[in-house]
Amino acid sequence: MIIKWNNEVLFEEELKDKSTLRAFQINKIDDGNEIKFVLLDSDGLWGFGERFDSLNQVGLSRDNLVYEKFTDQGNNTYLPVPFMISNHIGLYVDTYEKLVFSSNKIVDGIQVSIIAATTVDQIRIFEGAPKYQIGEFLKLVGVANLPPMWGFGPWMSANRWNTQEEVLKQAGIAKELDLYHSVIVVEAWSDEATFYEFNENKLWPSPKKMVDELHDNDLKLLLWQIPVFKKLDPGQKNKTQNQDCKNAIEKNYVVLNKDGTPYQIPDGRWFEGSMIPDFTNPETFDWWFEKRKPLLDIGVDGFKTDGGEFVYTDDVKFHDGSTGKTMRNGYSYLYTAAYKKAIGENRVLFSRAGYTGSWKNSLIWGGDQMSNWSELRHVLIAGLNASMSGVFYWGFDIAGFAGAMPSKELYLRSFALATFVPIMQWHSEPLGGQFKELFKSDDVFNDRSPWNMASYYNDESILDISRKYCKLRKLLMPYIYGEAQFSVENRIPLMQALFIKYPDDENTFDIDDEYLFGRNLLIAPILEEGRFEREVYLPKGTWYDCTSKKAIKGKIRINRKYDIDQIGIFINLECDNKLLKDIFEL
Repeated sequence: MIIKWNNEVLFEEELKDKSTLRAFQINKIDDGNEIKFVLLDSDGLWGFGERFDSLNQVGLSRDNLVYEKFTDQGNNTYLPVPFMISNHIGLYVDTYEKLVFSSNKIVDGIQVSIIAATTVDQIRIFEGAPKYQIGEFLKLVGVANLPPMWGFGPWMSANRWNTQEEVLKQAGIAKELDLYHSVIVVEAWSDEATFYEFNENKLWPSPKKMVDELHDNDLKLLLWQIPVFKKLDPGQKNKTQNQDCKNAIEKNYVVLNKDGTPYQIPDGRWFEGSMIPDFTNPETFDWWFEKRKPLLDIGVDGFKTDGGEFVYTDDVKFHDGSTGKTMRNGYSYLYTAAYKKAIGENRVLFSRAGYTGSWKNSLIWGGDQMSNWSELRHVLIAGLNASMSGVFYWGFDIAGFAGAMPSKELYLRSFALATFVPIMQWHSEPLGGQFKELFKSDDVFNDRSPWNMASYYNDESILDISRKYCKLRKLLMPYIYGEAQFSVENRIPLMQALFIKYPDDENTFDIDDEYLFGRNLLIAPILEEGRFEREVYLPKGTWYDCTSKKAIKGKIRINRKYDIDQIGIFINLECDNKLLKDIFEL
């Protein structure tokens, strides 16, 4: 069904089951900028992209706008998607422009309002169960590409690894301690001016040798990227960067203001004063990636494509005629699509910002969180919302990226949780970051690596528990890869809120602290400080409790205790999977 909304309501095709028309009522609004409708017999609204503040979003207002917010995202998001699902009806607004969704519960169901800055051509409606709504949406806009299996192993990263020696040292420590990792992400590798040349030769004497050594140890390498022609910091000089900026202005490689001058990122924003590349210009694309080709030639396996939220005004223009009205959201997609085209199918991107379809270009991580318990709670909610919005391959920074070092308890609970999300990664901010005042000593080493955490707390048990979960993740990689392949082929999220699979069970509608990982695993983490027991809801079916080693008949609430080295793991015994049975010794 398509609803044209330019002062008219037009049903272009009938719903498959005409009875479901009663679940959807349109109230025509004369000004053409707002549409209101009622979803009858509905209990919730879910989706809208990567949303951190709530799973069931009835009663909330959702700005459909890419926005960079450092920590405590609240109602902001790096990755909005104008797609929502309910018990019976899914709705997608086919636009890159800003929208505002709002809703409230009424006696008969949910009233929804959508306000657009300009008239939107069409809304698409998908009837049926939630998983069908998601599947039909992805049939329309495209499903995620299956990454290579190595993408599903543990990832290691820290901002302060700024020399070849340090990178190889950290990789060596992981191997020596028998802490399996499949990917290493290096952020502080470049000259911080061009972002395609390594920093001083003495710090990186042979990048090719480094890549080869990492590959010999079964580690893939991703390098950090940012889409800017950077305005240099005070005292910073770089002749290559200076010439690049001059060429970019002369040849219109950059996004422009309405008056034809180069657009610059506004003051107070990340990379303020920098220009941004216009990837709608084919010449920009050719120049930009010719500069990065040497990185691919030495064997780099992909890029961490950070940023992408840099269009802050409607009054900019692009080579293809686009303006900021669409590119405030569209630029993040344009940026990663350009990189994906350049690197090919055998490499991966790892991105923060995005929009509808960005999952076809990149794996996604949940951005920057503080190392505290509330952020852990919110980032899991973000992952579940993202998954039902099309983002199947998603992860977060274990125990947070920023601020004071996480407690042992937070770190290990978060490490266990990350073992059961699509992308498992630890990472940390630079000491000179926004929370540098928390680190008074020059001796502080703030890596969130298991070995540094063990050293920081003088507690070897952190290593033992982390090693246990790294080994478990390695064993699970074939299962995860197989389920990821199934998710692509069937357009079903790899990480699912329970109500998606059990839409007729009202007990699942508001559960946001447990989820399905693939078809066969139900995960129930501990997300609160000082908690060693939690309630778990098991939907219908028969579940094997990996803690008690007993089978349990579902549609039941149970209480389980979990020590610091445990997480709730339940296996669906009605889905035969020999690998899981072997791993968990059923």
